[in-house]
Amino acid sequence: MSLDALRPAVKEPGQGGGKRALARALAALERDPDSAASQALLDEAWRHPRAHVVGMTGPPGVGKSSLCAALVAAWRKAGHTVGVIAVDPSSKTSGGALLGDRVRIVTDAADERSFVRSMAARDRLGGLADQTLAAMVVMRALFDRVLIETVGVGQSETDVAGVADTVVFCVQPGSGDSLQFMKAGIVEIPHLIVVTKADLGAAAERARADVAGALSLATAEPQDWKLGTLVVSSRSGEGIEGLMHALEAHRRHLAEDGRLAVARHRQSEGWVREALRERYGTRGLARLQRLGLDPSLSAGDQPFDRIRLLSQALD
Repeated sequence: MSLDALRPAVKEPGQGGGKRALARALAALERDPDSAASQALLDEAWRHPRAHVVGMTGPPGVGKSSLCAALVAAWRKAGHTVGVIAVDPSSKTSGGALLGDRVRIVTDAADERSFVRSMAARDRLGGLADQTLAAMVVMRALFDRVLIETVGVGQSETDVAGVADTVVFCVQPGSGDSLQFMKAGIVEIPHLIVVTKADLGAAAERARADVAGALSLATAEPQDWKLGTLVVSSRSGEGIEGLMHALEAHRRHLAEDGRLAVARHRQSEGWVREALRERYGTRGLARLQRLGLDPSLSAGDQPFDRIRLLSQALD
């Protein structure tokens, strides 16, 4: 299926496409990602990025799903089309998603300009599902905003930085998460830290102060983007507008001086290396070097085409 066949689902409701068409396309990508049709769709979508991609991460139970639902509603109210990828824990019996997207992130089922896709994390430890990348690339070409909610696995949850433009780390008041994540090795991952459940009042403000204090010690080197902290409440809506403004500020920051192009190129190089490592292992990467082949990308090169070429050399 071509990108044009899916685009009316977002632009012109009622004129072909629709959520079912997009769901079928994503299911086909998951079922057979190496097929000619899947690869053609990925190549086309990669050439036409449109959305600002936001990754929402943090420990289980912090309120990510509720915050995602509030953010989706705010984006839709502002007139943005929104695609969501919700990564769920996996069923040990079927391997499928343990929770459903309609349970975790409540959206208007009749709204053709918002779309939620639930994916099973399976045995991945980085917080994402195997096909999150492919789904993100397609949805990034169709929507104004793409939101990725990770499964919530704690200290190993860093893969989201490889697919999102802006990463939001969520902290729950009174849980110790505000200090725990500082030693978890992911302090360099987020661009924004959100303390959830602002309706808890003083406890939420203490958590925000703890995070701000810890950040002052952890980020001694100057950064081109200052990591900020916000307190929000999905229940009352407090802080949601501020979160939208902060996300928009980071989107504008990325648009300046070619930062977004540089960041996405680095991500694409990471996709190539990770795909080859998963398929051929570290020995495969070593054999590439012996063959005089480099998995790096030149500016403008497509990662999926590069993966295909290097895979042919290793097969």
